Parts: sequence; C-alpha cells; structure tokens
Amino acid sequence: MYSQTIEASQRLWEYLSEGRSHAPCEAVVVCCSYDLRVCDYACNLIQQGVAPLLILSGNAGNWTRHLWSLPEAHIFRERALQNGVAPDAILVEDQATNFGENIAFVRRLAPTLERVTFVTKPNSVLRVRLTIPVQWPGVTAFVDAPPLRFPTKVSNVVGILGVIDEMVGDVDRILKYPALGYQAPHELPAEILESWHYLKEAGFKNHLLP
Repeated sequence: MYSQTIEASQRLWEYLSEGRSHAPCEAVVVCCSYDLRVCDYACNLIQQGVAPLLILSGNAGNWTRHLWSLPEAHIFRERALQNGVAPDAILVEDQATNFGENIAFVRRLAPTLERVTFVTKPNSVLRVRLTIPVQWPGVTAFVDAPPLRFPTKVSNVVGILGVIDEMVGDVDRILKYPALGYQAPHELPAEILESWHYLKEAGFKNHLLP
C-alpha cells in the first residue's frame, strides 16, 4: 500500500508541476507559502536578470497561520534580502490568502505590468496557470517553480503526508473552482483522476473543499 500511495502521489506531483517556464519580464511575482525555497528560486531569477522587480504576495494559509507570526510576504522579504536582492527591488503584498488573491491583489498593486513570471511551489504550478486568465486577463504570464522532486525534496515543514493531502486538495479545486468562477476549466486525464480517487480512499482528505 505504501508503494501504491507513493506512485499515485508521484503522478499527481508530476502532472501538477508541468508547464514550468520563465522569460524576461517586468516582475517576478512569488505566491508565498511555507516553502522558502520558492523565494530562493525567485531571487535567483532576479539575479539572472529575468526581471528588475520582485513582488512577494501572501498573508497566511492553511499551514503558515500556525507557522509564523508575520505574513508570509514579510518572511519571504527577509529571505530575499538575505539572498542579496536590493530593498528597492522588492514590493510586498501581504493580504492574499489564496492563489486568486495572490494574482488579483498583485494586479491591483501593479496594474501597469504586462509581462510577469509567477513563482510558486511545484505542485501548485497548474493551479496558478489556471487562475491567471480569470484574475488577470490579458497579462502575458509565465509560471515557474524550483526543480524539487517528490518525495525526496518535499518541504520538511509539511512532510510527505502533508504534501499528499495538499495535492488531493489541489485536484479537488481544479475540478470544482471553474463552476465558481475562480479558475479556468481544465480536463484532467483519467490516470490523474484515478490516482486522486485512490488517495482520497486512502484517507488523504484534510484539504478537500468543505
């Protein structure tokens, strides 16, 4: 059963993280989370010259409201400064609590941006890609993530079981959010749906929608 769980989870991880890319743009926008390696990767893009501006977006989510006493964006800003990003190259948006708000609130903060690279956790790439057309239509957007592998490189903050719960919740939202107007529709392959059903039946239900 353990090997089946890992195999099903591996399929979700690889599918949810497909389509990663970045390109020269006006800003790198980080969807903040519990994983500071996302910030490190975004800082590396800034230092490579992908964009002159780093925007950090996030207040608190399911994990971080119990992890830090400050908004995610402020924790990530300290990390960015430690990574050598100049203070005047960083903007902070510290109200967003989900991907829709990450994108909508950054759009409100910097409405003249036309080309943006979003950076998130690997297993969140597809959800961010599906959210952008709804929350910021017309922007030229790329979505990237650090090249972290499952299960060996998952965050120690949440662990393997926590990440599996999170991915099961991600698929649940991909299925249900289009009808609510939160994300663009997306047809999931049969093998991904099978893996999702298997993991739900195995008890990974903590991040399903109510």
